[in-house]
Amino acid sequence: MRIDKYLWCIRKFKTRSLASEMVKKERVSLNGELVKASREVKTGDTIAIKKDGVTYSLEVLAIPTSRVGAKLVENYARETTAAEEIEKLEFIRMMRSMNRKKGSGRPTKKERRDLDDFGQA
Repeated sequence: MRIDKYLWCIRKFKTRSLASEMVKKERVSLNGELVKASREVKTGDTIAIKKDGVTYSLEVLAIPTSRVGAKLVENYARETTAAEEIEKLEFIRMMRSMNRKKGSGRPTKKERRDLDDFGQA
């Protein structure tokens, strides 16, 4: 199975086009080598994905026939991400939450109505 399709099937990417884009941008490696989206994945291969400043790694356990449910992903791939990378991810998440101003998200329904009323006046 192609590496972009495999990553989509095991739910590492929401769409197959996102998976192939990440491969094209050289953020995915197979057994330590940068690959094209058409590279075939075999059982026992190691895949590394650079995403959001963290390098995730996983081992291919089996090849699915189609996209699998979230509960079945563990039958097809095993996470082998290093503990340092997981700590880095937690640190990045913590920094993002600390730098965010309170109330600086999507407007509430009432705020949207107030904005609409203001625009009509």
